[in-house]
Amino acid sequence: MRVAVVGPTHPFKGGVAAHTTELAHRIAAAGHDVDLVSWSRLYPTLLYPGEQQVPNGDPDVPLFRRTTRRLSWARPDSWLRVGRRLRGYDLVVVVHVVPAVVPAHLVLLRALGRRPGRPRTAAVVHNVLPHEPHPGARGLVRRLLRSVDRVVVHSAEQAQLARRLAPGADVRVAALPPHLPGGEPVQRPPHAGPTRVLCLGIVRDYKGVDLLLEALADVPGPTVTVAGELWGEAGRRVRRLADDARLRGRVTVLEGYVPAARLAPLLASHDVLALPYRSATGSQNALLGRRHGLPVLATRTGSFADEVRDGVDGLLVEPGSAEALRGALQRLVDPALVATLREGVEAPDLDGPWDAYLDALLGSATDSAP
Repeated sequence: MRVAVVGPTHPFKGGVAAHTTELAHRIAAAGHDVDLVSWSRLYPTLLYPGEQQVPNGDPDVPLFRRTTRRLSWARPDSWLRVGRRLRGYDLVVVVHVVPAVVPAHLVLLRALGRRPGRPRTAAVVHNVLPHEPHPGARGLVRRLLRSVDRVVVHSAEQAQLARRLAPGADVRVAALPPHLPGGEPVQRPPHAGPTRVLCLGIVRDYKGVDLLLEALADVPGPTVTVAGELWGEAGRRVRRLADDARLRGRVTVLEGYVPAARLAPLLASHDVLALPYRSATGSQNALLGRRHGLPVLATRTGSFADEVRDGVDGLLVEPGSAEALRGALQRLVDPALVATLREGVEAPDLDGPWDAYLDALLGSATDSAP
């Protein structure tokens, strides 16, 4: 098939850009003729207060050769032109992240023309609705879900939400497959001190980093490194907690985007990766931790309960609870337990999950049965 994937890629940073790029590679490797259609400007600064692009210019994952960057949020005419250019494709896949981009996708999809002869369409939906409330989000997303032939989401919970918003839509569930930056693991230096916990990624309220630091204040011993951009009030709370007298010297804040080249050494210098999310849809970080041999402390939300085996290669606790995280940290004080959990860590399968993912997505070009 001739397939167009419409979504962010390098120099935009983050998991969605990495996933979109890897998706194009995987579809091409499956024998299809693929073009990746990306953005020159993706979001207004008001909607994305951090740096939108990789600071040093190095891509997090290998670039896809056949990439164009013709779309801009500030140029609605680009949405129409790109849609018209894609009329000759068999399948057009749009990548949905936030409602602000939905108008561009709707115009592009409308510009594909009418049946017969119109390409089949699919939406890869990372978050049906945003983590923080957005005015008009439900209406915009409902229109998008009704405008494509197939919707692919990454959890049963997200599928239920999509079906409630757009009854009758062809919604398929496929686990988020690995698209891990950082390359191969590096050797872990010997360490005989307190357990070192790492929080990695943008600090936002739903990620619960503040709850982890509140819990840490009552558990002598372990240390926490927070590595990533600190956004808004959530970032300010983390800074205040890091300055708490009970945590002084035990919390290190490495503020700013962590490029791929720094990931392996950073992971190798810690003992546990923490994902203390209040809520989640999906994240690559649990798989990233396993890839580098780290047990994972996570909450039972999103896909984490499927990716972390409680008491085997990590610990699972209830979301939104500093008390639950406190109990987990108290257990992680014991180096013998940390060593046992590390022994239970198995490297993730980096290829197999893509087979099921492509089956769910590419089937939209040959059938539309729910």
